[in-house]
Amino acid sequence: MKRLGDYIRQVDVRNRDLAVDNLLGLSISKQFIPSIANTIGTDMANYKVVQPRQFGYVPVTSRNGDKITVALYDGDKPCIISQAYIVFEVTDTDQLLPEYLMMWFRRPEFDRYARFKSHGSAREVFEWDEMCDVMLPVPSIEEQRKIVAEYQAVERRIENNRRLIASLESTAQTIYRKMFVDNIDPEDLPQGWRMGKMKDVATFAYGKMPKDKDNGVIPVFSGYGVVGYCNEAMYDKQHIVVIARGDSGSGKIVKSPKEFYLTNLAIAIKLNNESYRDYLYYHLLSLDTSTLRTGSAQAQVTINSIEEFDILIPTVDICADFYSVVDRIGAVKLELAQEEDILNNFSSLLLTKLSKL
Repeated sequence: MKRLGDYIRQVDVRNRDLAVDNLLGLSISKQFIPSIANTIGTDMANYKVVQPRQFGYVPVTSRNGDKITVALYDGDKPCIISQAYIVFEVTDTDQLLPEYLMMWFRRPEFDRYARFKSHGSAREVFEWDEMCDVMLPVPSIEEQRKIVAEYQAVERRIENNRRLIASLESTAQTIYRKMFVDNIDPEDLPQGWRMGKMKDVATFAYGKMPKDKDNGVIPVFSGYGVVGYCNEAMYDKQHIVVIARGDSGSGKIVKSPKEFYLTNLAIAIKLNNESYRDYLYYHLLSLDTSTLRTGSAQAQVTINSIEEFDILIPTVDICADFYSVVDRIGAVKLELAQEEDILNNFSSLLLTKLSKL
């Protein structure tokens, strides 16, 4: 185990000549992101310049989701970040690869370590001296390159899957608009179409917490994502799900895994006719389902509010045609999503193995 401070140094280059105008921020997902700061009238000369393969980090760790915000800049040209952030670099990349170091920073154990070492009263910070005292394994540069190449190959595959899923989703949205939106007059609906309520096409069921969500192979689905695995499936096929609790997501429409157990944070939509599934999913996405929310202390969605939600109900035949096309797209998306879950688990495993070098 080696002391990190022997391999890194702070960099403090200011944008004095205003040569760099690419202002970025840092996220708790450990990435450089486009800044949302209002910079009107701001003097950008004091902002810090970050070169490719340099790091930026935010010392403050309190109210940060138990994570430390640190990221490696992988852009081709310099960027600038807030003067409140710390910029540092690896002094000798033939001894320590920045990409290998970033893998160490991505470990959940590092977040826990940084939070434990943070101190302060009004706000807790992980100071530069604490960063320098971090101990990490530093294998040979050849071994580092091998580890980084393996990790990046997995990350590229994950990103490629996400692009494919986004492309397939865009295709499905285009088909939906062509069949159910374009040239459809709400005041003069096609024959057999009508306005109705959600209760006209489905019934609804609250989820509940499983007895054990840490041992098993069946995904435990909260609406926000998979939160564990159990041995018992509540549903053996994919369903449309409404997130029922949580200020950030209640009212949001999502699709479940193919086989899953639903927690008490969500409500399953159980269709009377499966032909309506894909139509209803995309139709609900096009509506303002945040109006389903009730309650004052905490936003929530109830079955009563879903049942009375207004929807457009086309004929079964056209919904079945849409289903036959989009269901194939959905099957491919589901396979890609399942592969992404496996890849994410493998990526996490690679990070965990670092501590065993």
